[in-house]
Amino acid sequence: MRAEHYVQSLERGLAVIRAFSAETPSMTLSDVARSTGLTRAATRRFLLTLVDLGYVRTDGRQFALTPRVLELGYAYLSSAELPEVVQPHLERLAAEVGESSSVSVIDGDDIVYVARVPTSRIMAVSISVGTRFPAYLTSMGRVLLAALPSEELEHYLAGLELRTATPYTVSSTQLLRAEIDRARSQGWAIVDQELEEGLRSVAAPIRDREGTVVAAANVSAHATRTSVEDIRRELLPPLLATVARIEADLEIANGSTRV
Repeated sequence: MRAEHYVQSLERGLAVIRAFSAETPSMTLSDVARSTGLTRAATRRFLLTLVDLGYVRTDGRQFALTPRVLELGYAYLSSAELPEVVQPHLERLAAEVGESSSVSVIDGDDIVYVARVPTSRIMAVSISVGTRFPAYLTSMGRVLLAALPSEELEHYLAGLELRTATPYTVSSTQLLRAEIDRARSQGWAIVDQELEEGLRSVAAPIRDREGTVVAAANVSAHATRTSVEDIRRELLPPLLATVARIEADLEIANGSTRV
């Protein structure tokens, strides 16, 4: 049952925006209706309204997002201190280890990248601020899931539909739970080619001054040049040191905000 304040038309309008992705950057009215589950008439009204507002463009048949949609995400990024605080630390980390580094937060069942410093492209999919991946498939997702309250984690696992992205992807909820428990106990997580073959990554949680996990940082490397043992020995220590520096800066930032 929806709350009394719930505005369904807003939900549907956002669903139309979210229907567009890197895989489907341009769609017909029918495509959008099919993706969102809305009627063609409703989809047409939402699309044309978004065209009038400047968030969508059309040639009369195909529809696509415009750069103006970036304003929606920028409002969050410009008001949040996290990306501003972590970016120089990620740059230092990437320069030190020669690998890409990122910070993400959890949003529903996904992680969302809020900061990133790439050193080379090692994935088939280009990653940038705003990129989303299923949390269970990623090292950052594992440490963020490990920080969830027990009841919330159980709810997540109960509703999870595991998708096999590679032959290495965790194959059952029981195995995933064990990996999440391991991440919680050791304070970091390594994911070995579960999201994409050839990609290994290690992540650690970022905590605020109250000890609450607010984000995760990672380093990713290509499997052909970096073994799991290399990750533990060469990438994990500088990652943990970077997280400690980020947490110290977040505490200063939060403290100055409260003065």
